[in-house]
Amino acid sequence: MISVVLVEPEGPANIGMIARTMKNFGFSRLVLINPNLTDESYAYAVHARDVLKNALILDSFEEAFRLFDLTVGTTGKPGKRFVPHRSPLMPWELAEAIKDYRGEVGIFFGRESIGLKNEELEAMDVTLTIPTSDAYPVMNLAQAVAVVLYELSKRRPEPYVEALKPATREEKEVLVRTWEKLLNVLDYPKDAERREVFVKVFQRAVGRAFLYGREVHTLIGPLRKTIKRLEECRC
Repeated sequence: MISVVLVEPEGPANIGMIARTMKNFGFSRLVLINPNLTDESYAYAVHARDVLKNALILDSFEEAFRLFDLTVGTTGKPGKRFVPHRSPLMPWELAEAIKDYRGEVGIFFGRESIGLKNEELEAMDVTLTIPTSDAYPVMNLAQAVAVVLYELSKRRPEPYVEALKPATREEKEVLVRTWEKLLNVLDYPKDAERREVFVKVFQRAVGRAFLYGREVHTLIGPLRKTIKRLEECRC
């Protein structure tokens, strides 16, 4: 299931227009973090007032983040320098990547003024950007949501196969921490900062892979066995 997450939206009208856009494209799950929600929001929602009434309103980014198995952070500034673990997807690439994914997906949209903070983007499994003209690259929040949901609405998932359960956030975190432990046991790379980058690259790769729980446990097993063998050799 896909949820739209608005992080501290500042414009009441934007909140209403986003609810309306969601209903246009068949989405209903809205999460609001510290929203400036007013009567104007409901006025702009028009026939999508039910989306606002049923929205989950939270106090912090952390509360929202823990709700999802896969988190997608939107950014209008992907950066000119290529960094593997922060290379963003385009909306149509995300639609293709999650077309068969059955876990809880949260697509996070940032504040109108500053977007998502760097530390919030760093926490995401995947980042997403909309290609725009260099002449005026910044989009209105409601317009950005519309573009993303339009692409996602083209490829809605088929009925869920119970045997193929997506990996939960906790399972993926165990996989990443196991990889981190292996690097520590290997003492590779020697430089601690570079080692941290290796962990982040692996974490982003896990996020992009859209793994099933069974696959994650299959990967964790050999990593743990390798760690154990290496620790035994040191004795």
